[in-house]
Amino acid sequence: MKICNLSFGKIVILSENLAEVIVDEGIVLDEIMVDEYHDFLLNSLEAPFGILINKKNSYSYTFGAQKKILQLDEIKFRAVVTKTSAALMATKTLIATSGITQRNIKFFMDRETALIWLKKELSL
Repeated sequence: MKICNLSFGKIVILSENLAEVIVDEGIVLDEIMVDEYHDFLLNSLEAPFGILINKKNSYSYTFGAQKKILQLDEIKFRAVVTKTSAALMATKTLIATSGITQRNIKFFMDRETALIWLKKELSL
């Protein structure tokens, strides 16, 4: 496990094709941060890969970032861990705004269940 600090939060490399993203409290993700995020994933993981999005902090996106955040084809599966209904609603709104289908995105209330699902899907 390797922890990498980026301008907006941290990414924990869990394996060669799996990472956890934790955005810092109060961050407003913009397009530059999304580019940083995508570049990091492409340079640090073996595609196709899975992402665990840990929404333990409250943060938001600029409109440009909303349109861009889910546009990386190398991400095969996304597990989103949300503890509140507000975080779940915000994430579903982001997905709707981005125009991406939800077929490879699944929501979880706890991190361990999300990791089990991601590892299973990535091994298929």
